[in-house]
Amino acid sequence: MLYDKTGSRKYLTSKERRAFIGAALLTRDDISTFGLTLAYTGARISEVLALTPQRIDFSLQGIVIRTLKRRRQDIFRIIPVPADLLERLERVHNISARQRNFEARDQPIWTWCRTSAWSKIKAIMSSAGIIGACAMPKGLRHGLGVEGTADSRVPLNVMQKWLGHARIETTAIYANALGAEERALAERTWPIPIAPTERRPV
Repeated sequence: MLYDKTGSRKYLTSKERRAFIGAALLTRDDISTFGLTLAYTGARISEVLALTPQRIDFSLQGIVIRTLKRRRQDIFRIIPVPADLLERLERVHNISARQRNFEARDQPIWTWCRTSAWSKIKAIMSSAGIIGACAMPKGLRHGLGVEGTADSRVPLNVMQKWLGHARIETTAIYANALGAEERALAERTWPIPIAPTERRPV
């Protein structure tokens, strides 16, 4: 899951996630909110496209995602997100007003098809200088899993809930990524620093 058949990384690093968020903040408002929602929830692109105003919970400061990769259609999970993201969603999409409207509250926040949404995320990735196998919407999902599990030590059961995995064994794969703690352990085995090689005249 973390690497493709050629050994290329399929997840965004912490630095790349931050670069993506920075690039998303500079793009068009509706594209920005879509990209930020993907980045902070780790949801699948189809799950974010299915979001409606009524699933934005300002009281709990979270976003309610319907898990679409299960046979049952009534499985939901709530994911905490930054207050700044909720404020941006409110400003750009008039969430509160649409929640009070019986018809509007059940309409998708973003009305693009999956292909169009995918290309918009790829454009943000390009602006952020992210290339390779990780430069796709799923790279954001995997990036959240890796940063939360390998770097931030979020408990596996919590990460499992956020990502909507049916089995915790799936979530545990993210713990195998190279995290800051593992790198620090490896540094203990490096006897001396490697100085830059001096060029000698030919």
